[in-house]
Amino acid sequence: MARYIGPTTKIAIKFGEPIFGPDKTFSRKQNSPLGQRGKMRRRKESEYSTQLKEKQKAKYTYGVLEKQFRNLFKKAQSKKGITGEILLQQLESRLDNVVFRLGIAPTRAAARQLVSHKHITVNGKVVNIPSYAVRQGDVVAVREKDKSMLVVSEALSGFNHSKYPWMEWDSASLSGKFLYVPDRADIPENIKEQLIVELYSKS
Repeated sequence: MARYIGPTTKIAIKFGEPIFGPDKTFSRKQNSPLGQRGKMRRRKESEYSTQLKEKQKAKYTYGVLEKQFRNLFKKAQSKKGITGEILLQQLESRLDNVVFRLGIAPTRAAARQLVSHKHITVNGKVVNIPSYAVRQGDVVAVREKDKSMLVVSEALSGFNHSKYPWMEWDSASLSGKFLYVPDRADIPENIKEQLIVELYSKS
């Protein structure tokens, strides 16, 4: 399974937000005097640079590599509707992202690992493909024999399952139902998807 394995804090600092999830080192460096001076020194970016940066942010946020991302964009482009919004909806529908949103894993990277190691089921069947597209009505759960895993119990502890209205959580069975594909307004990620559309329209 191809995935990004490079530095995370360094990338997060570049974008000015913890796109890989909670990061104590990021918070410390952002609040340090050196981090504040770094923000002041940033030069005005070109249009292309701004668009490229937004695409990179989306890729890093959802843990998708270039080829996968481009294929998702082409698929979004072929559908009726707003291309940028459809692109984000496809990213939100990935199994690893759904596992993360359900609170089963603390980060998307941890969610990918749970999926690839066969700890997650969809409609009762084990699925080990992080990019698997979850559909409306699908039930995503922790495999029965893995429900006592420490990483899962720690992630679920205190997690607010009501913050993503397009998913319904059942704490008794450690499962969540994907009720519907979220509208753009529901997706909390700070991504300017129109810039990504503009970038790809040039290529």
